[in-house]
Amino acid sequence: MSSFSSSLSRPSCRSSPTSSLYFSNHSSLINGDPRRSLSFLSASPQEEICLRSQRKSVQSSVVLQDVVVVTNSEPAEKLKDGLLSVQSQEADKLVAELGGGQQESTVSITVVGASGDLAKKKIFPALFALYYEGCLPQHFTIYGYARSKMTDGELRDMVSKTLTCRIDKRANCGEKMEEFLKRCFYHTGQYDSQEHFVALDKKLKEHEGGRLSNRLFYLSIPPNIFVDAVKCASSSASSLSGWTRVIVEKPFGRDSKTSAALTNSLKHYLEEDQIFRIDHYLGKELVENLSVLRFSNLIFEPLWSRQYIQNVQFIFSEDFGTEGRGGYFDHYGIIRDIMQNHLLQILALFAMETPVSLDAEDIRNEKVKVLRSMRPIQLEDVVMGQYKSTTKGGVTYPGYTDDKTVPKDSLTPTFAAAALFIDNARWDGVPFLMKAGKALHTRSAEIRVQFKHVPGNLYNRNSGTNLDRTTNELVIRVQPDEGIYLKINNKVPGLGMRLDQSHLNLLYSTRYSKEIPDAYERLLLDAIEGERRLFIRSDELDAAWALFTPLLEEIEEKKMIPEFYPYGSRGPVGAHYLAAKHNVQWGDL
Repeated sequence: MSSFSSSLSRPSCRSSPTSSLYFSNHSSLINGDPRRSLSFLSASPQEEICLRSQRKSVQSSVVLQDVVVVTNSEPAEKLKDGLLSVQSQEADKLVAELGGGQQESTVSITVVGASGDLAKKKIFPALFALYYEGCLPQHFTIYGYARSKMTDGELRDMVSKTLTCRIDKRANCGEKMEEFLKRCFYHTGQYDSQEHFVALDKKLKEHEGGRLSNRLFYLSIPPNIFVDAVKCASSSASSLSGWTRVIVEKPFGRDSKTSAALTNSLKHYLEEDQIFRIDHYLGKELVENLSVLRFSNLIFEPLWSRQYIQNVQFIFSEDFGTEGRGGYFDHYGIIRDIMQNHLLQILALFAMETPVSLDAEDIRNEKVKVLRSMRPIQLEDVVMGQYKSTTKGGVTYPGYTDDKTVPKDSLTPTFAAAALFIDNARWDGVPFLMKAGKALHTRSAEIRVQFKHVPGNLYNRNSGTNLDRTTNELVIRVQPDEGIYLKINNKVPGLGMRLDQSHLNLLYSTRYSKEIPDAYERLLLDAIEGERRLFIRSDELDAAWALFTPLLEEIEEKKMIPEFYPYGSRGPVGAHYLAAKHNVQWGDL
């Protein structure tokens, strides 16, 4: 698949990163990728041109046979680095001689599996939100692709029912929706049909109108047809002049073996930097804020270690069951569905060392180091549960195996808690507890950092015998009611000396008037811009599966029976014993 770099009209909703392009007579490094080496046929043997620009203006692209040269529309400043630097007017003259003139670019976004729930409920609304905020390029086209027979009008009717406007910008909502829907089209086709993707390519070219084309494919389809779709898109519908990228939804296999097989198959048709493995939890506002909280606040970074932190908890709970999705869920279970990806990714971000820079590769390098430093998970450090039917207030809630899509004898866990450890100098001995479950008493996702007791605390006699009640705790609430709060001990006003635990509370809905973007909005925009920081690299995926695969194989080999818990409860009792084993109390109780 072609992935030559090209420029876009930069969206106004973000500041632009610095870009660097380097051309020589031997090779071209495009966006810093030596694998994209191309001959710069017009250069003399000693001629080397170094063009580096801060993208402060709209960029243009000039196609030179097999090369794309990117320049600024504004005059470039004189550049001092490089073996042979040239002044901006000389570079502009060279560009003009070799084909000069600006060429507009366009982005074509194809949602493969457009008739599915994910596309209707998340992807199309996220694309509209980006358009509404002015974050998409001036020229773009959205195509839905699926096996269902549908016209353009029917697709627009389906999509229009799920679109909403920002709370703070509702004045021209209807007008924006109409404009957006006019850019949406549909093509019926099989996921493994070269012929149908060739027809899609023809339609995309008609809309691209000779502009420099960039193409993004979002695979909102079951994993067993990923490779077929990628093969057809790669050979029949990839861009010949700009970049082509593919977003792949989880699950990325069921274990190390199947994950490696999927990765190898994808890499047969794509380069690693064309594959965007999406974990939507990494796009959530409070998860992205983790590194800001830690690395830009002096009070936190010195405390971020075993010297001051007693334990860290990653808690995920849903207040509903499988509700008809049991067929999919039963094949994976809560450990694969939530812990191995969502919670483990957040753990890696939380525990990583300070990266060299905010560059995607530097951040992902540090995350991989964390995953490779983790101790193998022991079965005795894991508790599993499965929700059962219960009646509350005259209402009967079904158990997991009451779902018609689930086998009656299923042992698949709908709840799991585990204690994990990172064997490195920063985190040695600190328990990282994960807890995830369905059909629990509440819906939430949060990170809880419990600090150690104050040594020689002068106020112990005022605090009572339970020191855990006076422990400082930092809570990052990912959803809902996004916020950050710190538990501190404080004197209750009055003549006596009575202590109380109070919260220093940052509630996002109170502090910020702007609505928090959906995670899919951020990740789609990142994919369009080529920002990979919040996407999962293949070696990162390998390390994650290497940690969980032995545990999963042992659970399935021994046919471990999950502990039953009532629908709407706090989960199995065993989770509390697991926490107590490691001298921890769950912070969400």
